[in-house]
Amino acid sequence: MDELNDVLNNFLIEEVPVSITPTGSGYINDSYLVMTASPDTPDYILQRINHAIFKKIPKLMENIARVTDHLRERLVRPEERGDRHRLGEFPQSRMEVLQLIETRNGKLYHQDPGGNFWRLYHYIPGTHSYDRVPGPDHAYEGGKAFGLFLHLTAGLDPSTLAITIPRFHDITWRMEQFEEAFQADIAHRAMPKRGLRGVYPAASGASTSHIPDLIEFVRQRANEMHTIHRLLAAGKLPVRVTHNDTKFNNILFNGEEKAVCIVDLDTVMPGTVLFDFGDAIRTGANTADEDEPDLEKVNFDMDLFKAYSLGFLETAGLSLTRVEIDHLVHSARFMTFLIGLRFLTDYLNGDTYYKIRYPEHNLQRARVQFRLLEKMENQRHTMQEIIADLAQR
Repeated sequence: MDELNDVLNNFLIEEVPVSITPTGSGYINDSYLVMTASPDTPDYILQRINHAIFKKIPKLMENIARVTDHLRERLVRPEERGDRHRLGEFPQSRMEVLQLIETRNGKLYHQDPGGNFWRLYHYIPGTHSYDRVPGPDHAYEGGKAFGLFLHLTAGLDPSTLAITIPRFHDITWRMEQFEEAFQADIAHRAMPKRGLRGVYPAASGASTSHIPDLIEFVRQRANEMHTIHRLLAAGKLPVRVTHNDTKFNNILFNGEEKAVCIVDLDTVMPGTVLFDFGDAIRTGANTADEDEPDLEKVNFDMDLFKAYSLGFLETAGLSLTRVEIDHLVHSARFMTFLIGLRFLTDYLNGDTYYKIRYPEHNLQRARVQFRLLEKMENQRHTMQEIIADLAQR
């Protein structure tokens, strides 16, 4: 705790911390809840930013400041009140925006002697998040929150934001990385060991015997998964300010189980709404954990999909083009494929990107994503009918 107190001393806070405890379940950054001595003083969230992944911390922090300032302005401007008939009480009454705390030398971050980068936010009291969606009501709230984020940032020029992770959702590049990892096989994982082959064997748990079938699974779908890339290249999809990491646990809920804040803004940068919607469905409508060892528990919850889509289209709908709406269902399959591909690539590379808890953790994560993708493929027409119906309301 002494090291963390040393870090905190560099930020503009007067309160005395009484406890600093790890919080959150993110794969990338390290987060700590900082509790202060008096109930009348604010608490904080201290984060160590993973500079091995985010190479340009100053630009990243400028992005966050620009976006949060923009959101804060849009939420209080009088002309926004005209949206109440569509957005309910979201803009004026309960949505919160992350608030950065500057350092004593006026920066948005602190770099310690060891080269680590730190930032500090005000903690939003009385809030919590969910790694999995509890039910349709929460899915609806989540859809409204992320839809509102896109609606409010529609007026912010995406060219003013830096690219925090180059080619983050670029399927062409991700496929190249995957093929390179497979060919190089630096961790000696690409070739199967002796044992049962098959992507979904009867026994739970991952093993290298599944690799050939996973490779074939990826290659069979690679062409279809370039659809969004081709639309962007042809100028048929608008480039927007997008969140790019819309996992459900990046939404904070209050004690009344209403969505109140979007967090984890490291990947906010130019993108397409399809990245945001697709990743939200990937994480929000999965009936199992992202690393569920029993693939029989992995399914696609149509009720959660419908509820999230309803909330999302209520708040973001008027900002979307017909091409965007027509490809929302595809985006869910795309993001599920892409994340599964990244898990598999990281496994082949020896687990250099995602945090793991056991040697074949990333392999199991990949298998869960690909099982979920199959479930989506089996229900794609029903999903399309739901979106068509909601879009007409």
